[in-house]
Amino acid sequence: MITAVDHVLLAAPPGTEDRLRAYYVGVLGMAEIQKPPALAVRGGCWFAAGDVLLHLGMEAGFRPPRKAHPGLRVRGIDAFAARLAGHGAVVTWNDDLPGYRRFYSEDPVGNRLEFLEPL
Repeated sequence: MITAVDHVLLAAPPGTEDRLRAYYVGVLGMAEIQKPPALAVRGGCWFAAGDVLLHLGMEAGFRPPRKAHPGLRVRGIDAFAARLAGHGAVVTWNDDLPGYRRFYSEDPVGNRLEFLEPL
C-alpha cells in the first residue's frame, strides 16, 4: 500500500548546483539537505521544506520537460508569487483548477514548477 510520496526528482544540467542552491534556498526558502556520500559523488543537490523533498540530479544532455512538473502547495500565494517575481522569475497565473489559486514558474534550468493554494 502506498502511503506517501517520499520525494520528487528533477533533472538539471551537470555543473548547475550553485544556481540551483541560489534558487531553491535563496528564492523558494527551502533548506539544502546533505546527500549520502555514495550519492554525493554523482553531483546534484537535495532540498527540503517541511515534508516536501526535492532532489535535483545531474543529467547529461538535459532538456527541461515542457509539461511535467511537481505541484507545490504554499500558504500566502500572493506574497509567494511576489517574492518569485521580485527575484526575476516569471509568474504565470492559471485559474483552471477549481478550488485553488495557482501559478506556474520555472527554476533556473527550466524545470516547470506549479505553486498552488487551496481557496
